[in-house]
Amino acid sequence: MDPLLSIRIRNYSKALCPGETLESEYQIDAVGPDEIVAVEASVLWRTEGKGDEDLGVHYFERRVSTDAVDGDLRSLRRFEAILPNSPLSYAGDIVRIRWCVRVRAFMRKGKTLAAEQPFGLGTALHD
Repeated sequence: MDPLLSIRIRNYSKALCPGETLESEYQIDAVGPDEIVAVEASVLWRTEGKGDEDLGVHYFERRVSTDAVDGDLRSLRRFEAILPNSPLSYAGDIVRIRWCVRVRAFMRKGKTLAAEQPFGLGTALHD
């Protein structure tokens, strides 16, 4: 069975406002505690569409086994980030700005497990 990575935005709504605190949590299952080398959680935005794609990291934390109780990085982890004033989410015909919570788990055998939970900043999220 492949490892499972779940992310939840605790105060999820169609759009979060600038200055609001994003409350998120994640958990890793179906893997042994000694198989995870590190876990990174971030809140980021990226552009999609024509032209160069940009990416900005607003919040970032990296945890290794010495940062966790009993060295186990699988247990539920909560974090908060105060959201910035810009860039706001945008869904135009040529370019889109998308925000998400991203979690990546780095496994002992070189595999990386990643998941994202999108959200809108200042405006409703559009697909």
